[in-house]
Amino acid sequence: MNMILFMIALSLTLSIALTTLNFWLAQMTPDSEKLSPYECGFDPLGSARLPFSIRFFLVAILFLLFDLEIALLLPLPWATQLQSPTTTLIWASTLILILTLGLVYEWTQGGLEWAE
Repeated sequence: MNMILFMIALSLTLSIALTTLNFWLAQMTPDSEKLSPYECGFDPLGSARLPFSIRFFLVAILFLLFDLEIALLLPLPWATQLQSPTTTLIWASTLILILTLGLVYEWTQGGLEWAE
C-alpha cells in the first residue's frame, strides 16, 4: 500500500513540476531568429506560403495508398500456418493484381508524371 501511495505522490509531484516548467518556458519571449520562417541559416528569399502543385498531392496520396496496401500484405509469410493458406494466398494475389492494375491505370493516365 505504501508503494502505491509513493508512486502516486511521485507522479503527482513530477506532473506539477513539468506543468510549472511548461508555463515558465511559454512566457519567454522568442527572438526575431525564432520568429523567422526558416531556421536553416539562410535568409528567406520569398514567401513561406507558396502553394504546392496539385501533382505533388496526387503523388503523395498515391504513395500513401500503395504503401498502406503493401503494409497489409506484410503478414503473408505466416499465411501458411492458417487453416486454409490457399484461400489466403488467392486473396493476397487478387489484392496484388488489383494494386497492379491501379498502378498501370494511373501510369497510363499520366498521374505519375511530375512535369507536364
